[in-house]
Amino acid sequence: MKYWAFLAAKLVAVGGLVLLVRGLIRWYFVKPAVFLGLPSDPFAHDLTYTTVMMLFSLFCFGLLYVAVWDQRYRCRTCLRRLRMPLNTGSWPNSFLKGRPRIEYICPYGHGTLRVPEEQVTGPATPDWHKNEDIWKELDSLEETRR
Repeated sequence: MKYWAFLAAKLVAVGGLVLLVRGLIRWYFVKPAVFLGLPSDPFAHDLTYTTVMMLFSLFCFGLLYVAVWDQRYRCRTCLRRLRMPLNTGSWPNSFLKGRPRIEYICPYGHGTLRVPEEQVTGPATPDWHKNEDIWKELDSLEETRR
């Protein structure tokens, strides 16, 4: 639940930034006079305004993409960035060792994210595996040595 709440908060922050930049653009470009009682929009009549709005839309989509991409590589439990990318599998031995993928792990051992390297049939969804308590397992290995 915390994972999705963080994404929602991030999207609200992105929306606030977009509204702020949009307000600055509208403040900077003065609207032309009213013609026949109808307010005229400078879009498609003013080349500078149209270009700025095109760049603004690219900026908005870029912010949305970065927010979702950042969320994808976060731990589902503690929201920390996933670390230690590890390449597993290989192309020549894909039948024996599995398909090539990159595995990321939470620094606190909460889980592992497996992202496929190839996307033959379209974008593949990453696979999140929640680990059991990794520290208990390490403690049990340490106790068996004693």
